[in-house]
Amino acid sequence: MAQNTAKTHGPSTLTVKGRDVRLRTLGFLVLLALAIWFIAANTGSVTIRLWVSDVTLPLWTILAGTLLVGIVLGMLLAYRRRARR
Repeated sequence: MAQNTAKTHGPSTLTVKGRDVRLRTLGFLVLLALAIWFIAANTGSVTIRLWVSDVTLPLWTILAGTLLVGIVLGMLLAYRRRARR
């Protein structure tokens, strides 16, 4: 009789200085570094039209706020996805 020996594969990892690091984590860190570099490179002032008035702010504050909102929304979606399982 043949036994079904299905292998279960874990997440992809890479060994860095003796520690296993998930590729997803490395990708996130690279994207975060690029986003921070992009925010730091854009320091000029911009005018943003809101529904009621216009607001003039440095562009880096707008980009940092947008990045934070994106991270929070991504975390909420990941939490909801894990909660369903």
